[in-house]
Amino acid sequence: MEPRLNVLVIGQAPRTDLAAEIAAAVPGIGIAMAGALDGLSRAEIADAAPRGPGDYLFSVLPSGETMTLSKAVVGERMRALVARQTGPVLLACTGAFAGLPERPDIVQPTQVLNALVQALLPRGRLGVFVPLPEQAEFTCARRRRQGLEVVAVPLRPRSDDEARAAAGRAMAAHAPDLAVLDCISYTRADKARIAPLLPCPVLLSVAVAARAAASLLAEA
Repeated sequence: MEPRLNVLVIGQAPRTDLAAEIAAAVPGIGIAMAGALDGLSRAEIADAAPRGPGDYLFSVLPSGETMTLSKAVVGERMRALVARQTGPVLLACTGAFAGLPERPDIVQPTQVLNALVQALLPRGRLGVFVPLPEQAEFTCARRRRQGLEVVAVPLRPRSDDEARAAAGRAMAAHAPDLAVLDCISYTRADKARIAPLLPCPVLLSVAVAARAAASLLAEA
């Protein structure tokens, strides 16, 4: 039997696009996916809109429609969803969620990314791509630390090549030492279009997080 990873999305499952990105990063594992907003109607999801600065999350629904969601609303439902899981869990969002069960088999991508960035770039300039302009200031403040300057450029996931290239050029103007595509909904295609425009390595969040979570599974 193939190892199985529990993947929890902040919107609704299934996310076939996300499953494909995880499978590309860690082939040969099963994926059991659930969503914090599973069971809610379209109107109820609309009621979960952001309520103010720092409350913005970006998600893609199973239909492919993109949404902005309240981190507070999603966080409350996510805590209940995580508590019902057994075995390794990948929380499929780069937002930081407080109040989750204190278990070593729960992978929050933002914590993995922070640790990896600190190891790779103790000092320098970090470039961060974020889905929404409203997230830029908050994200820079969250990732900034002594010796690390952080700059952010908005790029909505599922953008076309022209928008990707424009964001890549905007980031290149900041001359980062390392860049992060800081949303689980960014894809290999985003990285492939942006990376050649930058003078530095680029981390794809979903790939980094999936590989960390998969390392907790039993070996096949």
